[in-house]
Amino acid sequence: MRRSERKKPRRLWLKIPLIVILLLVIGVGVYAFSLYNDAKNTVNEKMNEPVDSIDTAVTKKKVQDLEPLNILLMGVDARGADRGRSDALMVLSLDPGSDRMQLISIPRDTRTTIVGRGTQDKINHAYAFGGPDMSVATVENFLDIELDYYVRMNMEGLAELVDELGTITVNNELTWNDGTYNFTPGPVEMDGDKTMAFVRMRKQDNSGDFGRTKRQRQVIEGIVDRGASVGSVSKIGGVLDVLGNNMATNLDFEDMKNLFSNYRNVRNNVDTYMVQGSGQTIDGIYYYMVPDEEVQKVHSMIADIKS
Repeated sequence: MRRSERKKPRRLWLKIPLIVILLLVIGVGVYAFSLYNDAKNTVNEKMNEPVDSIDTAVTKKKVQDLEPLNILLMGVDARGADRGRSDALMVLSLDPGSDRMQLISIPRDTRTTIVGRGTQDKINHAYAFGGPDMSVATVENFLDIELDYYVRMNMEGLAELVDELGTITVNNELTWNDGTYNFTPGPVEMDGDKTMAFVRMRKQDNSGDFGRTKRQRQVIEGIVDRGASVGSVSKIGGVLDVLGNNMATNLDFEDMKNLFSNYRNVRNNVDTYMVQGSGQTIDGIYYYMVPDEEVQKVHSMIADIKS
């Protein structure tokens, strides 16, 4: 009797840690499954918006074969019922073979043919006329390229996204002050509000819109770098909420998983470029005129990203 009575506590103390470990494993599994389903639902139900101008089946085959991809990034200043215009327009090219990423900015005032309307206008008006579908078709026609995905981000949601990620860091090149923030040359760590001040400044930059476009590229790079390096699962829910309310894309959840798994190292080598041209006033309206040889140069940069 005494032996059996002495053994019971030892078995009990052995079982308690096992039960605790089992509960922790189950709890983590349930939490991970919940996050997975939340992410899947948010992407597929709130963010996914296919467009007719992109053949999804062709794109998925390219992702499966680890081929280079071209993604149209649109930063839209949409308020209320107004669709807004794509004030930031960039082609992001990803090559997993060389772990390289290329980000090319298209000035918003670039004069080109608006596909679907057959008129010459500013390229950022395509979004106002026909949303992402017309923007994709117009950029494809302008540069004679094939786009695989598009991502439309409301600029107002940019601050929320940065705050959810924590902060981002960019390399600032100018000394300036907007009355709230003091910027000095060198690495600058920024929260959401400071990021918006950074991308919107124009008057204190002699480069005007071109300087602002460059800062937009820097912020995109900072977000990509920070997003790929954030390890805390506790941030995922908040990031998904922000993206669900401010982002639209033809990427579905499986696409995002594949890109994260197989294309994430492209951020190790980043090249940036802005389409070159000159300003011209036509019928009292300012346009940015891009010569044919520049269009061909940019086309080659995108088409030959492997080389």
